[in-house]
Amino acid sequence: MTVYEVNFDGLVGPTHNYSGLSFGNVASKNNAKQIANPKKAALQGLEKMLAMTKLGLKQGILPPQVRPDTYTLRKLGFSGSDKDIITKAAKHAPQFLKACYSASSMWSANAATVSNSLDCYDGKVHFTPANLSNKLHRAIEAEQTSRTFKAIFKNNQYFTHHEPLPHHPLLGDEGAANHTRLANSHNEKGLSLFVYGEDALSDIKPRIYPARQTLAASEAIARAHGLSDADCLFVQQNPDVIDQGVFHNDVIAIGNENVLLYHEMAFYQSARAVDAINTKYQGDKPLHLIEVSSDYVSVEDAVSSYIFNSQLITLPNGTMAIVAPTECQNNDKVATYLATLCEASNPISQVIYFDLQQSMKNGGGPACLRLRVPLNELELSAVAPECLMDEVKYHTLTAWVEKHYRDAISEDDLADPSLLVESQTALDELSQILKLGSIYPFQMD
Repeated sequence: MTVYEVNFDGLVGPTHNYSGLSFGNVASKNNAKQIANPKKAALQGLEKMLAMTKLGLKQGILPPQVRPDTYTLRKLGFSGSDKDIITKAAKHAPQFLKACYSASSMWSANAATVSNSLDCYDGKVHFTPANLSNKLHRAIEAEQTSRTFKAIFKNNQYFTHHEPLPHHPLLGDEGAANHTRLANSHNEKGLSLFVYGEDALSDIKPRIYPARQTLAASEAIARAHGLSDADCLFVQQNPDVIDQGVFHNDVIAIGNENVLLYHEMAFYQSARAVDAINTKYQGDKPLHLIEVSSDYVSVEDAVSSYIFNSQLITLPNGTMAIVAPTECQNNDKVATYLATLCEASNPISQVIYFDLQQSMKNGGGPACLRLRVPLNELELSAVAPECLMDEVKYHTLTAWVEKHYRDAISEDDLADPSLLVESQTALDELSQILKLGSIYPFQMD
């Protein structure tokens, strides 16, 4: 049975803003306090989703979360109406208010780790929402993420849902941004490659920025999903590149089927890590391990252009394409490398560029915006149908964005209670468009 890699992109929420909340994410900090354009951000994302369908791929939609998150603000001691809470938090705890306004769930690569049913002991697709415990503005996402997944993938015959791991420093989990799968194809059993930033039992760790993914978390997810030891490999990310702004593995390496494109600085003790990948890979097709030298692309260029945070996709004709941000096109070294890559002897045949500047300025490229969900034909038929993209859905959602989103949001606008009302109104209508029932835990006044 054919297995499709369905990319579920996060739909950018109406409170998209630049608050600089993500320590360790260079773009997030550098663009803090700039004016954001939520409407443009959402439309850029929708255009990418539609383009993927026109390439012949299956494309899904993950709705944004409720923001501002007044539920969390109530737990932090604020009381009264939702509007009162916004006013009080803006005056007494603006940093908490910014965290509760963050639209970071748009980066659905961090939403969960998903395992192909071919790899799991029970023959089902497994989902573990990420706890994202390293950052408050992301840690508050896990409960809503779990509720959303259970609404979209609700048939227990095909899907197994796990609870997020406990919020603990030993169990930091950032989802699929640190997980990839290497195989002959999506239709065959594969090797799950988990990349972690820190092992609690080791002194090998970054010194400046935090390691967000732990070995213990990756191992726990593999156990819960019923992945066999023979089909899993745990590799440590190079702590030196974490300290240069590589906060997730997908900022320094990307894999798809029998191709792994990685920077020479991506892994700790790189030669040993690559040898382990070669040894564990069980596919019949040649495994293309493509190392990118610093002579061609420096770590600084990798972080600024997000070349590795591109999507590496298999097209219907069997060749592969890189879906890259225009920042790669505008970087001469990176653009030259990508052009050379497409001419070399490997499955990658073309680069497709997209303008995702609104996401990029907060530190998220094409791969951040999507969660890879491998689904066979029966599993795909069990997905909530309104959450699958087509041209009609694109026009419906575009009209919805045009109707509800602001052209500009500054940090000062977060103190305006009317933004809360606008966001709730928009999401209430969206839940009806996507036919997901009561996934949003608020009541309209």
